[in-house]
Amino acid sequence: MDVTLGTPLRNDAHDYDDLIALAREADVVLIGEGTHGTHEFYRTRAEITQRLISELGFNAVCIEGDWPDAYRVNRFVRGADDDAEAVESLGGFGRFPTWMWRNAEVLDFVSWLREYNDARMGPSKTGFYGLDLYSMYASIDAIVTYLDKIDPVAAARARQRYACLTPYEEDAQTYAVALFRGLGRSCTDDVLAQLREIQRSAALYAKRDGRIAEDEYFYAEQNAWVVANAEHYYGAMLSDDVSLWNLRDRHMIETLERLKTHLQRTGKPFKAVVWAHNSHVGDARATSMRERGETNIGALARERYGKRALLVGQTTYTGTVTAADDWHGPAHRKTVLPAREDSYEGWFHEHQPPSFYLALRRLQGAATTLPTGLRERAIGVIYRPQTELASHYFRADLAKQFDALFHIERTRAVEPLERSALWIGGEVPETYPSRL
Repeated sequence: MDVTLGTPLRNDAHDYDDLIALAREADVVLIGEGTHGTHEFYRTRAEITQRLISELGFNAVCIEGDWPDAYRVNRFVRGADDDAEAVESLGGFGRFPTWMWRNAEVLDFVSWLREYNDARMGPSKTGFYGLDLYSMYASIDAIVTYLDKIDPVAAARARQRYACLTPYEEDAQTYAVALFRGLGRSCTDDVLAQLREIQRSAALYAKRDGRIAEDEYFYAEQNAWVVANAEHYYGAMLSDDVSLWNLRDRHMIETLERLKTHLQRTGKPFKAVVWAHNSHVGDARATSMRERGETNIGALARERYGKRALLVGQTTYTGTVTAADDWHGPAHRKTVLPAREDSYEGWFHEHQPPSFYLALRRLQGAATTLPTGLRERAIGVIYRPQTELASHYFRADLAKQFDALFHIERTRAVEPLERSALWIGGEVPETYPSRL
C-alpha cells in the first residue's frame, strides 16, 4: 500500500510554512532546481526567498551566475546605480545562457527586491551577488575601470599583467590549448601578483569614502579572485589531474565565505540564500558524484555550517523546459520526457500526490517507504532527450542529499525576456517518444 510522505501543495502562501520554520535556525538556505529552464522552479525559489528576507532577515541572495553581472543587479536593488528599471539591471547577463537570469521570473523578483529595499536603510538592505567564475574578462575590465578612478598608476600595472590573457579573449578555452601545446606561457604569476597588490592596497582604497568605498573595494577584490580562479580553471581544462567541477564549486563556496566576512563588518548577522542547480545544492556525498571524487556547494556548506545549512531541492516529472541543443546554441522550448520508472521523479509519479513538499530532514534516520539509490534527473542549460539516460540521470540517496524537496508533477518552460521565433514555435509535440 502506498504511503503519502509528502504534503500536497495548495498553491498558496502556506505551502512554504514548514520550510520557513526550518530556516529559522539556518544561516544559509540553498535552493536548487532540477533544470535551469523551468518556470515553477524560479517562481517557487523567488517566493521562498521573499519570505526568508521579509520574515527572517536574510540579507544576501547569491546566484549561480557571474560576479560582475550580478553586482550590477546588486547596485540596482540597493538604489546605488544609474539603471532606471529592473530590466536594465539584468543587462549584464549577456553571455550564454542568457535565459537563466534574463527571464520574467527573475525580473519580477529583482523588481520586488528593489521595492523592499527602498523602504530600508543601508545595512538593512538585501544584496544580490554572483558566485560563479566564468567572467574572467568582464572581471578584468571591472578591475581596470575601478583602478583607473582611484589609482591610475596601479591601473597601468594591472593592464600589463592581464595582457598575458588578452590573446585568448575570444574563447578562454584556447588558453588551455596554448598551455598544453606549449604555444603560450602561464599567466598564473601575473594574475596572482595583481590579486596580492589589490589586497595590499585595501587600507588605502577601502577607507577613502566611507561605506561606499569599502563596497567598491570589495567588488574589485572579488573580481581579482574571479580572474585568479578562472585562470586556474581554464588553464586546467586539458589536465587529467584537476577536477574542474571541484574548482568551480570551491570557488563558489569561498566567494560565499568572503561575502560573509564583508557583510559582517556592518555588524549584522550573515544570512544568505543560494540559487543554483540541484547538482550544486544537493550534498554530493549522497550521490554518484562521490565516486568520481567530486564535491559541491551543498556538501561544502554542510561541512562549514552543519545543521545551519538548509539544502532544498526541486524536481518535476514532465512538462516543458527552456534549454539549448548545444553549448552556445539558441534557446528552445522543449518537452521534458516523462521521468524513468527507476528514478525518484518516476517513483513520485506512481506513489505520491501530483505536487508536494517533502520534509526530508525529518525522515533522516527514520524507517520510511522512501527508496534509496534511485536515479535522479538533472537538466542543465542543454537538454538532449535522445540520450537522456546517459546525459541527464545520476544515482542518489534523496533523503541524505537534501533537507527538503518540492516536487511538481507537470511544469512549463521559463520565459526568456527575449523570446525568439525559435523559442515561441519550438515546443516539441506531446507525441514525442516517452521512453528511450
